[in-house]
Amino acid sequence: MTGAASHRAALDLPALERLLGHRFRDEELLQQALTHASLLQRRSERGTVGYERLEFLGDRVLGLIVAEMLYKSFPKEDEGALARRFAAVVSRDGLARVATAIDLGRHIRVSQGERDSGGRGQAALLADACEAVIGAIYLDGGLDAARGFIEPHWQRLIAEDLRPPQDPKTALQEWAQGRGLPLPAYKLIALEGRPHEPLFTVEVQVQDKGSASGTGRSKRAAEQAAALELLQRLQAGHG
Repeated sequence: MTGAASHRAALDLPALERLLGHRFRDEELLQQALTHASLLQRRSERGTVGYERLEFLGDRVLGLIVAEMLYKSFPKEDEGALARRFAAVVSRDGLARVATAIDLGRHIRVSQGERDSGGRGQAALLADACEAVIGAIYLDGGLDAARGFIEPHWQRLIAEDLRPPQDPKTALQEWAQGRGLPLPAYKLIALEGRPHEPLFTVEVQVQDKGSASGTGRSKRAAEQAAALELLQRLQAGHG
């Protein structure tokens, strides 16, 4: 495919390696980490794989290193506070911010249709590719190489707010109770995706104050996303 081939030729891997702080011995790993499924559907050669497997690995590597960073940075905090910090900084938004900071989007190989729709700038795609790159760095250089990329970027995210973030469900509950309202009500409204990779959609409602929905890979994650969406609306005065 001409569009795909031209996009492959335009990749500047040495420039990206400088931004990542890692020189790849196996450049194919980095190519794989930057290949979106939309491109694979249009490629003719066999054996080409996208970044989903590396994304799976990178998620775990990121989690281990960030958990260690938090454990050392906040020695007096309990597990609950550390868990809330962890969820905030390894979230899709956190990953997308790091990806944007290193201009990862322009290196992601996607189909022409995906490029035309602005897919390379979408937070979800940026976050997934960032995790895949972390997985590729780990496989190519080991845990120290992955730590060399992760620590400077995530240390900035951790340092942005030294107070442990509050769980969105707890915050919404306290918001409602503070106004004499019943507790927020959650309802599962959709369950999609493959059995091993489900996507939950949950709606939350606060009496007389509106509702909002959120999605996540678990019911709890979807509830948190819905609570955060409604809380932000209410705090902005739109609920």
